[in-house]
Amino acid sequence: MENRSTVDEFILTGITDDPELQLLLFIIFTLIYFITLVGNLGVVVLTSWDTALHTPMYFFLSNLSLMDFGYSSSITPKVMADLLTGDNIISYNGCATQLFFFGAFAATESLLLASMAYDRHIAVCKPLHYTSIMTSTLCAHLASGAYIYGLFSSSIVIGNTFNLSFCKSNIVHDFFCDLPPLLVLSCSDIHTIESIVFILGSFTIFFPFLVIFTSYLLIFITILKIHSADGRQKAFSTCASHLIAVSIFYGTIIFMYFQPSSSHLMDIDKMASIFYTMIIPMLNPLVYSLRNKDVKNAFKKAVRRRQLQLDHIFFLERKFNL
Repeated sequence: MENRSTVDEFILTGITDDPELQLLLFIIFTLIYFITLVGNLGVVVLTSWDTALHTPMYFFLSNLSLMDFGYSSSITPKVMADLLTGDNIISYNGCATQLFFFGAFAATESLLLASMAYDRHIAVCKPLHYTSIMTSTLCAHLASGAYIYGLFSSSIVIGNTFNLSFCKSNIVHDFFCDLPPLLVLSCSDIHTIESIVFILGSFTIFFPFLVIFTSYLLIFITILKIHSADGRQKAFSTCASHLIAVSIFYGTIIFMYFQPSSSHLMDIDKMASIFYTMIIPMLNPLVYSLRNKDVKNAFKKAVRRRQLQLDHIFFLERKFNL
């Protein structure tokens, strides 16, 4: 790889050169990352702690939260550091590592969203057979398959991308090492890597999207057959959060990666990148938690338990002090 490239580091153009705006963005991104950290890890802890959430839906939700935390963490801390210090340099290996983890987490999340759609399809369309179909073994296989594919696809993309020669420039017109601005810098023939990205991307995006579309088509058909308005509303409410997350995730990814290289406008791509690397990981736990009574009840129970523990400690301290 080193023999094929004439650069050992890349210079990221970042988001802005305005020092005052950099400080403001640092504060905003710090707040966003804090919410992302607390929200996603909070979902993981709650689903592990509360036995009422030990169901397939929350199993997939906890894995989705891990992915959101993972691919946000692969990008946001570096962006925050660059805004604070003004040092936009990233090493060649650091760039490859950042792109690898981001790609792996994003591909895994795409398949997890498809698994969640299938779970909702079984819950709404075949409720009597739900427990016999959505077994813990099937859930484990679906989740592990998503992880394996994410690592596999990202490894192929990284291996082929960083086997190119980067001799045109080492300036990446983005705030992180994303694939489109990296390919622009290559003086090698990029048709092969573009074909690989298109094939893997098609499977990563359109196969899960097909599963999701089919699942929701069957769900809507089933909902329309329900005569009770309350029954229809209850059935739809079980899917609403997932449908919102799917629309945001796939809409942004398709816009970003499935347009010709010549059509990429760097400023627009930066805004889209900010949205799917920072905003989406923050929104997902909020979307699922604020619309979900089970998660809110689990959070309330956790708060009450913690309060009881603190009260007990305070009581023992007063007793022994007396």
